[in-house]
Parts: sequence; C-alpha cells; structure tokens
Amino acid sequence: MNTPTDRLLTVAEVAELLGTSERFPRRLIAERRIRYVKVGRHVRIPQSALDAYIAARTVEPVRQPRSRSSFRLAA
Repeated sequence: MNTPTDRLLTVAEVAELLGTSERFPRRLIAERRIRYVKVGRHVRIPQSALDAYIAARTVEPVRQPRSRSSFRLAA
C-alpha cells in the first residue's frame, strides 16, 4: 500500500534501477503485473511496489547438505 512518503518513480527511473530498457517496466504496467499510479496522463510506480515486485521474484539459493565424503580428516 502507498504510504505518504512513498516515492513515485518514473518509468525511466524504474528501468535504471532494474537495469533494463524502458520497454520492460512499460510491459509490466500494460500487463498489470506491477502496481502503478496514474498522475494525469503520466504513469508512476511507487517505490514500495518496485520493492515488492523484486522481493516476490527473488530466488534464494538452495543450500545442499555436505556429504560425509566431502569432509577430509587431517593426517
């Protein structure tokens, strides 16, 4: 949800933060895959919406348990 201090980002700013072209955030908006705000004819994305989008798509690494054979005893 938007907070009063939630910064509204332009499409260009979002693209820069994501390291993509402006086409990608525009597609997210067109497909309604990210929350956005209409300000007149301008579209802005709240910082919290971008943070939520990134958090929802962050993949954590899977930690594999070490097998006993990987432990080596010192001689």
